[in-house]
Amino acid sequence: MTEPSKVIHVRNVGHEISEPDLLQLFQPFGVINKLVMLRAKNQALLQMQDVPSAVNAMQFYANVQPSIRGRNVYVQFSSHQELTTMEQNTQGRGDEEVDIFKILSLYLFLFPFLLFSIYSSLFILFSSLSSVYAGLRLDVQVFSPHGYVEKIVTFQKSAGFQALIQFQSRQSAISARNSLQGRNIYDGCCQLDIQFSNLDELQVNYNNDRSRDFTNPSLPSEQKGRPSSQPGYGDAGVGFPQMNNGAAIAAAFGGGLPPGISGTNDRCTVLASNLNPDRIDENKLFNLFSLYGNIARIKLLRNKPDHALIQMGDGFQSELAVHFLKGATLFGKRLEVNYSKHPHITMGAETHEYLNSNLNRFNRNAAKNYRYCCSPTKMIHLSTLPQDITEEEIVAHLEEHGSIVNTKLFEMNAKKQALVLFENEEQATEALVCKHASSLGDSMIRISFSQLQTI
Repeated sequence: MTEPSKVIHVRNVGHEISEPDLLQLFQPFGVINKLVMLRAKNQALLQMQDVPSAVNAMQFYANVQPSIRGRNVYVQFSSHQELTTMEQNTQGRGDEEVDIFKILSLYLFLFPFLLFSIYSSLFILFSSLSSVYAGLRLDVQVFSPHGYVEKIVTFQKSAGFQALIQFQSRQSAISARNSLQGRNIYDGCCQLDIQFSNLDELQVNYNNDRSRDFTNPSLPSEQKGRPSSQPGYGDAGVGFPQMNNGAAIAAAFGGGLPPGISGTNDRCTVLASNLNPDRIDENKLFNLFSLYGNIARIKLLRNKPDHALIQMGDGFQSELAVHFLKGATLFGKRLEVNYSKHPHITMGAETHEYLNSNLNRFNRNAAKNYRYCCSPTKMIHLSTLPQDITEEEIVAHLEEHGSIVNTKLFEMNAKKQALVLFENEEQATEALVCKHASSLGDSMIRISFSQLQTI
């Protein structure tokens, strides 16, 4: 197996296959930085923004045959870790390097709204200016070259400075996203993370230093007596529900959702039953259910020892857990996972609180974690391993949970990671729930399911 790389090699690329066709194939897995068409060889090289995005694409297409215009194409990691100018220029005659920022996105069903965030230590500067309108004016300068900006709302969230921008046309929004996603406002800082919003219309109530409707200059600057904060609203004068993890979901699934997921569930608490009461506990349930979202609370029902309540971060996360874990086997029992009639778990002596746990997986890189959601598999992926770890030590740490068929130790972004293939899904699930967040050497390891079929 070629070492994982953010560069993907695509074969059997016929002349009827265009650059947007290839982009459509890989856009759901992350940002695409470069695309080189090797027309003379019926091949292409495509560089994702990072290695995890490329790994996720390869894992998906290991199970699903990628096909474009009725032609099967074949993908593998490239031997190149990066597409440099020299490598692109030595591919041969008839090759084309494509500026993917000039290719229109194929997501034509999306509304002309963008949600963007600025990730940088400098975002503090934006919020501490005496007039944040300087930041709002900067938004106009950045986005207006791509089309007429009708409305802007800026607000501060836990992830940093964010904004919603409404363009006059859908094409302008697509152009702005394709051109600016992942780019920096200033050299080396203020990187933009831009996703499409699912809002039909951006409602702006005030023209001030945090929001502005350029189509309606007569709006007031504020509402007298307005409370400092209102539940379900952002920090600016805008009428829309809090975005929650909507941007991360859109980034993970490219505007769609996995088959069987509706995205409409609003019940956060799930009921897991048919557990093995002799072997299960709250932390093991946390290790399993945290694959699908952040965990707020878990409660084992003492009057029903094989039942437990798990409160997820929101309805979408609980829907993922129900969808992917129903029927999974753990400790010799086939799990039943359903929505609970209880909207939340009340605090008490038998309730375990995880709301502020740093082991919750979706506090960071939520989009990446959503892309990795799947039913239990025979293969587990280990990360945050000690740099001097050996395959023998990994086997010794996990072999009590089942028969290990194969292992592979590799390095990604200068960090040691491993794949471990068990004989069946139940053994891999047991290893995950028992050894996730356990100590190995001087490190606390992280374990998740891998969708790869073989090592």
